[in-house]
Amino acid sequence: MKKILFMLLFILSVSTISAQQVMSLREITDSIRTQHPVVKMYNYEIRSMDEAAKGAKSWMPPEFSSGLWMTPYNPNRWKKMDDGMGSFKEGMGQYMIGGQQMFPNKQKQNADAKYMEAMSSVEKEKKNASLNELINDAKQFYYEWIILKKKLVILDQNEKLLDFMIKNAEIRYKNGLEKISAYYKAKAALGNVQNMRLMFENDIKEKRIRINSLMGRNAMINFDIDTTYKLNDYSSLVFDSTLLYNNRSDLKAIDKDITLTWLKQETEKQSLKPQFGIRYEHMFGFGGLPMQFSLMGMMKLPLTKWSSKMNKANMESLKWKASALQSQKEMMLNEYSGMAYGMRNELELKSKQLKLYDDNIIPALKNNYKTMQLGYEQNTEELFMLYDAWETLYMTQLEYTELLNQALKLQVTIERLIEKK
Repeated sequence: MKKILFMLLFILSVSTISAQQVMSLREITDSIRTQHPVVKMYNYEIRSMDEAAKGAKSWMPPEFSSGLWMTPYNPNRWKKMDDGMGSFKEGMGQYMIGGQQMFPNKQKQNADAKYMEAMSSVEKEKKNASLNELINDAKQFYYEWIILKKKLVILDQNEKLLDFMIKNAEIRYKNGLEKISAYYKAKAALGNVQNMRLMFENDIKEKRIRINSLMGRNAMINFDIDTTYKLNDYSSLVFDSTLLYNNRSDLKAIDKDITLTWLKQETEKQSLKPQFGIRYEHMFGFGGLPMQFSLMGMMKLPLTKWSSKMNKANMESLKWKASALQSQKEMMLNEYSGMAYGMRNELELKSKQLKLYDDNIIPALKNNYKTMQLGYEQNTEELFMLYDAWETLYMTQLEYTELLNQALKLQVTIERLIEKK
């Protein structure tokens, strides 16, 4: 009883592990969102910028000084001295301690804070843009894997057909009912099918490695994929500025860059305003000299002609940089829109061609093969004619899978362009 229970548990655990090895596209993309190193890199960079922004409104550090003030080189003059008239003169020299503090410009602080707080927004959009590329790369590998599995199914079916032809031809040849040339042609075709199987299986291993790498895990982990897929219809979608601005993170990043440029320009503008401070000094007199102090206000004047050149030059530079970024955004928008319409047109063509293959071409060729096979079994057709029917069907099936592969690539390209994750 214990052995039976152990075997049942073992079979259940094996079946559970097998089920876990099949991954859907959604599971793969979710893993990329959380595990890929580039996502972690951007998250750390964003956190770094946000932490730095917390210090935007800090004050300049106070400055302290200490030392001798207006003190003679001769130490004897530091003491009280007899004035020759029965009284004493005060000594000369003082020991001074002092400190000063510049007060920040509130408007400059606010401008700096807005600029630093907005810096991470650009990195957030860049992270989304990188994630879009990674996810659609994974989609591409995933769909290519599906096509390879479909091709393997076709190879399995056609290997059985060739095996039937070869065995049947061997029997007929022994009985003097078959020519040997078509037999060797079928044998060679079987070898080619087996060779293609090796190539497709190796390609599947390569796709598995690439997807594992995108998920940020060991490249050699073994798993399988769910082969369900869907060809989407984008005929009603308008690839205009509204769609692309709302979806594409790289366009949003340029918008954030433009905003950063204006915020930086504002910080340069606020840097031209005066800055005030205060300085206090206290002196301990030598030789009876009374204690004294100094209290002074300070003001920096960066708006003077000779000190404001750099700020004004930076402001002008930033203005032109914003214009350049705007032009770049418009250029990218035109390029993406044109590419999307072109890809959609090509995808619609591929979809119509696939329908023709599904509805007309492949069914007709299957019927042709069945007719030839029936005639061959009834000795009204030769092996050469049956082989020709098989070869036409086989090549057409491979053409169909390649056409489907191209359609799925076009779909991925469109989803990459509109940033559909």
